[in-house]
Amino acid sequence: MTLAASRAAIVRVCRRLYEAGLIAGQDGNVSVRLPGNRVLVTPAGMSKVDVRPSDLVLLSLDGRPTKGRRKPSSEVAVHLEIYAGRPDVMAVVHAHPPTATGFAVAGETLPRNVLPELEYSVGAVALVPYGPPGTVELAKRFRPYLSGHDAWLMANHGACTAGPSLLVAHQRMESLEHAARIVLAARAVGRINTYPTE
Repeated sequence: MTLAASRAAIVRVCRRLYEAGLIAGQDGNVSVRLPGNRVLVTPAGMSKVDVRPSDLVLLSLDGRPTKGRRKPSSEVAVHLEIYAGRPDVMAVVHAHPPTATGFAVAGETLPRNVLPELEYSVGAVALVPYGPPGTVELAKRFRPYLSGHDAWLMANHGACTAGPSLLVAHQRMESLEHAARIVLAARAVGRINTYPTE
């Protein structure tokens, strides 16, 4: 994907996150890994629905800005940590999906063996211990949970999803929130039934 196409794709995802109610105000951030050890990321301090292609910030993988008139997202350290630990990841989406974030605030992750679609499209969802937003400390909290996970709930904060493309990373965020709503509805109705792991 070209730089121009990546810019346009990030803007589309930002609008879809906003329209789906997965972010509000200045919440969330989106990034894409580019050739040449570069990362394109949303800027700090902007409502994602207002982000334009020219607002995006180009960084090196070690976090040094290389192009862009704005500052990168305050959560860029989390994105860079995921890219460093997962060479297969080409895009990261961070949002505050209300129901999934509710699980994170309650100190829970989503149960396994409940929804085959979640297992297939997202996999196990890790709960990352709390770290102050926008800090390297929070980014480091991800390290033990990078392997074997493509979705993370961040305690008292929000959620991150990753994928081999921005399309997949975004779909995983939508699927994570959808599954969280279903699990919450099942709890309201009664108990959660699981299916056999085999």
